[in-house]
Amino acid sequence: MTTRRIALGALCLALLSPAAFAKPAPAGPLTADDQALVDKAVAYLDNAKSARGRFVQTDSRGNVAPGTFFLQRPGKARFDYDPPAKVIMASDGQVVSIWNQRLKTFQSYPLSMTPLSIFLAKEIRLDRGIKVVRVDHLADGFVITARDTRRQSEGQIALTFSTAPLQLRGWTVTDAQGLSTRVSLQDFTLSAPFDASVFKPANPYAKPIVR
Repeated sequence: MTTRRIALGALCLALLSPAAFAKPAPAGPLTADDQALVDKAVAYLDNAKSARGRFVQTDSRGNVAPGTFFLQRPGKARFDYDPPAKVIMASDGQVVSIWNQRLKTFQSYPLSMTPLSIFLAKEIRLDRGIKVVRVDHLADGFVITARDTRRQSEGQIALTFSTAPLQLRGWTVTDAQGLSTRVSLQDFTLSAPFDASVFKPANPYAKPIVR
C-alpha cells in the first residue's frame, strides 16, 4: 500500500482528480422507507458535532491500516495511522494536510475536493446540492450512497450505519478503476470539542521565514 493511498483513502480523497472517481449508478426514486432512513441518518450526523475513536482502513488489495480518528464539524478531521505507516492526515476546515513521517513529506489539498466534506459540513443536508444515489438495506443497518452535485467531478461516498443503536460505522469510496477503499469505524464516541491545534499540524519541513 502506498503512503498516498493510505492517507487519501482515510479522507476519501481518492486521487483528487475528477477522472479518478467512478461514475455513480443511475439513481432511482427513493421509497418511503429509504427516505425515512435518510432522514434518521441526517438527524444523527447533524447532532454528532465532535467524536473520536478507532478506525481500520482496507484497500482493494486487502492491505489493512488501523489508527485513531478525531472528527469535529464543521470541516475538521484527523486520522493518525499506527506504525509502521506513521502518517498523520488532518483537515482544519479548509485544507487537508498529510504528514508522512517516514518519507519526511508534508502535502496539502483543499477539503472541498473530498466527498467526506458531505458529512463534515456545518449543516448536514442530503437534499440540497447532494444527490442520494441509493439506499441499501442490511440485516443490521443500511448504506446511503450520495454525491455532491455542485462539483464537476463524479465523486461519491457510501456511508454505512448500524440501526441498533443508530451509529455511523464507516464509509467506502470507489475509484474509476473499480478499486475501493473502505474505512471501518471500530469505535465512534461523541466527545467534547477538541483544541484547534489537533487539526492544524505544523509543517516540520517548511523553511523558516527570514525577516
